[in-house]
Amino acid sequence: RFVRGGEWKGEEAFGLGRKLTGKRVGIVGLGNIGSKVATRLAAFNCSIFYSSRKRKPDVPYVYCLDIYALAEKVNILIICCALTDQTRHMVNEEVLAKLGKDGVIVNISRGAIIDEEELVRSLVESKIAGAGLDVFEHEPIIPKELFALDNVVLSPHRAVFTTDSFDDMYEHVTGNLKAFFAGKPLLSPYVDD
Repeated sequence: RFVRGGEWKGEEAFGLGRKLTGKRVGIVGLGNIGSKVATRLAAFNCSIFYSSRKRKPDVPYVYCLDIYALAEKVNILIICCALTDQTRHMVNEEVLAKLGKDGVIVNISRGAIIDEEELVRSLVESKIAGAGLDVFEHEPIIPKELFALDNVVLSPHRAVFTTDSFDDMYEHVTGNLKAFFAGKPLLSPYVDD
């Protein structure tokens, strides 16, 4: 928005940002995707905390019993879990309050995991610092308030729509089918997070 709007006149025109290195990051749902997110964050020397249906004894990250404890410990909360009856609106006013005015939430999972009305209110009232969203509760309908906020990054829920992703999916599916019919282990065994 800043560059496209022609507002980049020099270094003084752009406000200070934040670095990722060394941040405390919480991941909700340490399944396949959450684990890959954690691996990438580790490269930035982030302290990684997680909340999942079950503790993962084989990971070096700090387990939190629930999302409330997790939100209280971190600077950034990343939502990677599945949408279920139990996770719908799991990120509510209380979770956002525990994340706090310096906290950032990123949702790469499903929009309805966050109570979108509470998220908008928290952002507008500066109760949290920002949000990165590529999923929305009623997509493709996006709350109009989000468009006006400079502390929100919005992206369409289309991350998988690349030539590379489709090629990878084709190879993966055919690899799984070949393994299955040959009586060999699948490329992607079922992972219960």
